[in-house]
Amino acid sequence: MSHIFDWFFAQYQGVPMPYIVLEAIAIVFGLLSVWYSKRENILVYPTGIISTAIYVYLLLQYGLLGDMLINAYYFSMSIYGWYLWTRKVDATHFIPITRTTSKEKKIVFLLFFGAVIFVVGVYEYFEKWQSWFSYVDVLTTAIFFAGMWLMAKKKLENWTFWIIGDVISVPLYLFKGLVMSGFLYAILTIIAIYGYKAWKKNLNKSPETLLK
Repeated sequence: MSHIFDWFFAQYQGVPMPYIVLEAIAIVFGLLSVWYSKRENILVYPTGIISTAIYVYLLLQYGLLGDMLINAYYFSMSIYGWYLWTRKVDATHFIPITRTTSKEKKIVFLLFFGAVIFVVGVYEYFEKWQSWFSYVDVLTTAIFFAGMWLMAKKKLENWTFWIIGDVISVPLYLFKGLVMSGFLYAILTIIAIYGYKAWKKNLNKSPETLLK
């Protein structure tokens, strides 16, 4: 057990304390955001905005451009999702959780491959192809781009994208040195599985409140 702790803290040797504190804060709000999403609670968005804003700064410092861009995208999509989730289908009910339509699947396809092309272009422009991290970063960015759009639209399938992306992100962050974030994605994988189950139970049901 001591070897694990030694390895954990060794990852943060030489890292400025403000970065460590900011990462911890971002993790707390990131966990809250996913938890609120699982509960179909509107607080998913304000907590997510705080977390993503911090990560944009941190990831820029660590050179993970793809993940930095995805968090900037999360930030903007959180504002968009906040608006969509508060729309009502009638006087007392908000929009329900639904499955992705054929048209929306085409949009997801375009978002995924558009994100791949965009992030590859960014890495090329800034000459950031340093290791296998960069290629995995491109993949996770595309997965999360699609997943975030689906979540904003309250589509059940968004959880499938989160699960896949979270599983891939665990080793990426651990090997890159963002250890706390690596463990965060491991926890997020578990929450995402339960989130899928919870949303499936509420499929096509219009909630009367978004604060649960």
